[in-house]
Amino acid sequence: MADSKSSKNTTRTPKAHEVLDFERPIHELESKILELEALSSDTALKLGGEITPLKRRLNSLVQEVFRAISPWQQVQVARAAGRPLSEDFVEGMCDELLELHGDRNFRDDPAVLTAIARIGTRRVLIVAHRKGRDTREKIRTHFGCAHPEGYRKALRKMKLAEKFGLPIVALINTPGAYPGIGAEERGQGWAIAENLQAMFALKVPIISIVIGEGGSGGALGIGIADRVLMMEHSYYSVISPEGCAAILWGDAKRAPEAAKALRLCSKDLLAFGVVDAVLEEPVGAAHRAPAAAVQELKRVILEHLDELSKIPIAELLEQRFKKFRAMGTLFAGATGAR
Repeated sequence: MADSKSSKNTTRTPKAHEVLDFERPIHELESKILELEALSSDTALKLGGEITPLKRRLNSLVQEVFRAISPWQQVQVARAAGRPLSEDFVEGMCDELLELHGDRNFRDDPAVLTAIARIGTRRVLIVAHRKGRDTREKIRTHFGCAHPEGYRKALRKMKLAEKFGLPIVALINTPGAYPGIGAEERGQGWAIAENLQAMFALKVPIISIVIGEGGSGGALGIGIADRVLMMEHSYYSVISPEGCAAILWGDAKRAPEAAKALRLCSKDLLAFGVVDAVLEEPVGAAHRAPAAAVQELKRVILEHLDELSKIPIAELLEQRFKKFRAMGTLFAGATGAR
């Protein structure tokens, strides 16, 4: 396991084919800076006077662009190439890791990672959606879409964590649970429902973080927690924008319109009380500085674990229940009466 301290806080410049449409002004300015730096190093020309103002302009442009992105663009950032995956966070945060396999019922689901790990001085259970970095891994993990055996594996390991008093850290990054016939035949909905019910009663602290996509029941299956956090440019929704558009209008191309209507952005969900905190992403977005994003998440996790560890278990369980029970309260009339 790589030492998290060795990660460098460097900016990653996306390759040309990875650049999102709204990022093109940033990419063009970065390319110009790189050309000038290469020219300066290969010749006797002193170009610092030209490069320094461009770097200042680049920093301002990055902030401007990512501050103004639309809900659909935020979905694109959550899926962006180079954005750190659960695998990257686990490798960067954990100093020790022992992966646990299988649901003792059907098979091991590679779309869900469960492992006993050490983050700093804290022993925890990691539960995470795993998408895979390359094509082979993406196919093997069904692009992060877990089968029912993945959720059953997660629950078995969470109960093991409870037995040994280990806090649970869940990393959510899935477009949704796997929708195939086989998954339905093996009880996909039932498995997710069991997890929802059981996680309310687990007598250990739980932190869930949406690091990319937070799609529907697939995300909720490991999303019941004492602290629910979202990375700034992740999304959390009952359905993907494409799925919503296809159902409502019979046209998946209206996904940008659906994304706006779904109110799936981190700032909206924080205002609604669905999540407890939004984690600002470095250098505009996590795919531009993945190592820094990993270290920031590690810091936040340890901070919340310190807070939760001081709360008596009975009080923790009561707060967890009340937290979710209060969600979805409807207000009627102009006076705001309930």
